[in-house]
Amino acid sequence: MEANFKIKPLNHTEFSGYFKLTDLELEKIGAIRMTVDKFPGFPCRISLEDAQIGEEVLLLPYQHHQTASPYQASGPIFIRKKVTSPTFETNQIPLMFNHRLLSLRGYDKNGMMKEASVVEGNTLKESIIKTFENEKISYIHIHNARPGCYNCLVERA
Repeated sequence: MEANFKIKPLNHTEFSGYFKLTDLELEKIGAIRMTVDKFPGFPCRISLEDAQIGEEVLLLPYQHHQTASPYQASGPIFIRKKVTSPTFETNQIPLMFNHRLLSLRGYDKNGMMKEASVVEGNTLKESIIKTFENEKISYIHIHNARPGCYNCLVERA
């Protein structure tokens, strides 16, 4: 039986005040304000879309795997100004992933990694379904394979 899934972007409310911070305040939390100068290249973890040239984004550290396991993790993410978190349909893949080399990391309910793979973005749907064939996998994190940055969470639907 095919496993259904839902892609979950980061919640925009978690970042609501970040764009009001001064550059000095951003620096204190390890973040920087940037202007997008190439497309694609600045993937927003809230909208799961590539930011447009000229758009203001923030690059900031984010703890994306809050778990008591050794696999807890954080890393850099881009967020766009004035975007809200979309709700994706069951088995829907955001277009932003189609042109990227991606890393899938499958975790069990205790936050222990049970599977990992690198896939072309245009095969993401099939790769997620295949990963969820392992019944021990509770959720998946999608990362950009080359820079290693976290993209989003995938849950069983």
